[in-house]
Amino acid sequence: MHTLSEQPLQVCTSTSQAILNSEINQHLSELNDWKLATDNNVKQILKSYKFKNFAAALAFTNKVGELAEAENHHPKLCIEWGRVTISWWTHTVNGLFINDFIMAARCDAVYTKELT
Repeated sequence: MHTLSEQPLQVCTSTSQAILNSEINQHLSELNDWKLATDNNVKQILKSYKFKNFAAALAFTNKVGELAEAENHHPKLCIEWGRVTISWWTHTVNGLFINDFIMAARCDAVYTKELT
């Protein structure tokens, strides 16, 4: 079985459904420090990453942006001095879909690569 970051994104259409709470909990357990949140009654997952300065945070943000563009699946990004907070959810299902967890895992992989 592939890790989340290695899985391809799944097609999400107007008939797709948000994943169930049991699936959310399972996928969260596969991620490192991602949290479940709700914004305007929409379930999301989010995580804050720490950096030594703004330039490092910006470089990471740009790499996440490149990943998002490549997959046409885009997060909410909040960049501050020494910190980037990322929120993933799927507008099409108005909640969480497997792709959000895959992209979260890919963000973790980029962050780990940046530190090594």
